[in-house]
Amino acid sequence: MKRFLSVAFGVAVVTVLAGVAFAQMGGGMMGGGMGPGMMGGGPGDCPGMAAAGQTAAPEITEEKAKGLAEEYAKQYLPGFTVERVLPFTGMRRTMYQAELKGPAGEMRALHINPWGNVMPHGTVTR
Repeated sequence: MKRFLSVAFGVAVVTVLAGVAFAQMGGGMMGGGMGPGMMGGGPGDCPGMAAAGQTAAPEITEEKAKGLAEEYAKQYLPGFTVERVLPFTGMRRTMYQAELKGPAGEMRALHINPWGNVMPHGTVTR
């Protein structure tokens, strides 16, 4: 009897530990492997979130993108001027690339995402 109880106890401990490990990984019949926010573009892409009263920030326009590029150049790249602003599609939304020209003729690029964040992208070669 003692031998049976010790084996049963060992099997129970292994089963409980395996169950806890499996639950931590997100497995199971109802659980997926991915948590919230691991894929997708964020709250603006989920119709359920919009129905709950949360809306995404509106996308910026080309004029606003040009203004943001000019502000960035004034602060971080003195002497550079905005040559042109080109729209392109990224992350299912319209983004912008601003090409800036420096005093010595060098070219720099900035990417502006749909919400107005400016990111330096490097030099432009033509």
